[in-house]
Order: sequence, then C-alpha cells, then structure tokens
Amino acid sequence: MLYALKIASRYLTASKAQTALLVLGVAVGVFIFIFMSALIGGLAEFILSRTAGDISHVTIEAEEIDPVLLLALPGEVLLAQETASETADLREAAGFIPLIEALPEVRAVSPQITGAGFLRRGTKVAQVTVTGLEAGRESAILNLDSYMVEGDARLRSGAVLLGRTLVDDMGLALGQTVVLQSADGVEVALTLTGIYQIGTGGGPDRRMAYVSLPTARTLFAMPQGLSRIEIKLFDLYAADAVTLRVEGLTGLPATSWTEDGAQLLEALKAQAQTGYFLKTFAMITIIIGVASALLLSTYRRRPEIGIMRAMGASRLFVVGVFVTQGALIGVLGGLSGAVLGYLALLPFPTRDAFRSGTLPMDITQGSYGLAITLTVIGAILASILPARAAARVDPVTAIGQ
Repeated sequence: MLYALKIASRYLTASKAQTALLVLGVAVGVFIFIFMSALIGGLAEFILSRTAGDISHVTIEAEEIDPVLLLALPGEVLLAQETASETADLREAAGFIPLIEALPEVRAVSPQITGAGFLRRGTKVAQVTVTGLEAGRESAILNLDSYMVEGDARLRSGAVLLGRTLVDDMGLALGQTVVLQSADGVEVALTLTGIYQIGTGGGPDRRMAYVSLPTARTLFAMPQGLSRIEIKLFDLYAADAVTLRVEGLTGLPATSWTEDGAQLLEALKAQAQTGYFLKTFAMITIIIGVASALLLSTYRRRPEIGIMRAMGASRLFVVGVFVTQGALIGVLGGLSGAVLGYLALLPFPTRDAFRSGTLPMDITQGSYGLAITLTVIGAILASILPARAAARVDPVTAIGQ
C-alpha cells in the first residue's frame, strides 16, 4: 500500500503543471459546491427570519362564541345571544404559561389581548388592530426592538406604539396624545412613545397598534383572561410536534404556523432541491475532470505499467496505484476548494446581520466537510475506470510500444 502511494505521488509530481491544473479544477468545483451551500442556506435563513422568524410558531387563540339557536323555523332564526361586540377570551390560559415556558423547545411565550379599535387624533380617524402585550415581552415574538425608528419598544402604562405609515397618515409625532377606542365605545387616551417600520408602507405599519396588557384589559373590558397566547420555538420546524404537546398539556386547541405557512415550506423545499441539483452538477464536473485526466495518464504511462506488470505487479496493485492517485487529487482539490470557499465567504455579513439588499451568504452553512468527503469519494470513483483500464494492459504489448 505504501509502495502504491509512493508511485502515485511520483506520477503526480512528474507533471506538476498538469497536476496543478487538475487540482485547481477540482478546487473550483468544491468552491462552487460550498458557495451554493452557503447561498441556498443563507437565503433560506433570510426568508425564514423575515417571515416565520417574526411570527408565532404555535398559537393558542380563543374561539369566537357562536350564537345559541333557540328556535329554527323555515326562513327564520331566533338568536338567544348576540356576540358581535364581545371579545372572546381564554379564562384560565394565564395559568398554563409557566408550563408552556418549561418546555425545552420553547424560546419565548407572549400572552396577548387583541381586538379591533379606532385611532383618533382631532378629526382624523383610522381603524386599527389593537394588540396588548405584557411589559418585558414586547419583542418576544415580533422583534419590535429591531424595527423601531423613533422612541423605544417599551410599553409603559398609557403608551402606544404605531407604524410609520399610520403615523404619517394621521399627522402624528412622537410624544403626542391620541385616543384609542374599542368597538364597544370604551376610550383611552395614550401617548405615542414609539414608531416602528416593519415593511415598505403597508401591512402592520398601517393597521397595528401595540399597547400594554393592562391598557388592553381596560379597552376591551377584560379584567381577566387572554385573547391569545403566542409561542416562539428554537426550531420552527418542530412546530407540529410542539403543538400536540401544548394541546395535551393545556387541553386548549393550538395551531402550528405550518398550517398557514404550507406554501412557504413548499417554496423552501423547491429552493433546496435547486441547490441539490447545482451541487450535484459541481460533483459531476469534478468526476468527469478527474476521470479524463487519469485516463490520459493511463495511456501516457502504458510502458511503465507494462514494466510493472512484467516485474510481477498484480492487477490489483496497478488498480491501487491509480485509485490512490485519484484519492490524492480529491484530497488536495477538496482542501484547496474548502479554504478558498471559506476565505471568499468571510467578507459577507453573519446570519444575524442580514439586511435587505445584501446577498444573504451564511458562512456556517458552507458544508465544508461534506464537500471534501464527496470530492474524495467522487475522485476515487472517477479513478476506477482508468485504473481498470491500466490493469488490463498487456505487459509485452505495452513494453514494445
């Protein structure tokens, strides 16, 4: 084995320029593999952080109470209860929060009270969705701290946080007082203490108003209970399993983000498959390059192979020489490509520093070890055909050439 390694090394060093080009070609293939791994993985992380990363992964929400039917005659329905103005609540949900937080998969829990309301400032009125958050948990689910453009995300008593678009539409400024009114007519005067900007003008920036949990209780006449409990996980792909655990633990119906995010998951799977195809093409290129070079080497060294066979070298030994040569090329090219890939990815921002308009390259998802391993295996497989061709060389014919 050591003798086969020595001969394989001598073959590689005998034509340094050719070997260098071959190793460079393998390194480029490995570089492409690592670059695509970092790009596809980073892009997936960026998409998730901007979508599923800022939403609840598991949600416990109060169900609206359906009106009770007392009598149903043809063409007529008699209602015993009108619930249009009532806010559904989870009466005992607050007691389950410590149990949910104790689950190892859970990163954060946010108890909330939500409802529809109207924001007034002088003659200007805007319909908003009001969300009451617990102090200290303002950024537990949606990272409001990272989206603040003025003020801060802390929800003190009598404070309200509004989106930049809504603030501009209402002609508001930080520190001004606004009136928030519920659908039941309850009004509270609040001070604008923070302005956030999540999107580019629509959505939450235009319709969401965040207040403290006590303020929401007053506004919606809910002295106890909650409207919703949002749960954020360390691994968002574990949402389905955790949803079942939460339901078993609390006895309350829970919803996984995957129910509404099925299309996002399909898009991410399609993106990952595209990455697999590109990386497979890179491996095929490496295999073809190594096989071609070793086949050429086999034909050039037919006299030497014939001499080895005439001196008693077995076919297995000849195969071992060329397989070892392929393995050496794979190791050298794989290590060189991995180093080049790592150095090329160093200037890109880290996963936590991804920003819109930048290329989301994640250096931690370069799959360096996998790239090197696959390259060595591919180079060995690529050397089998040339090795078998070399082993079939007839010693007499080869020496006579």
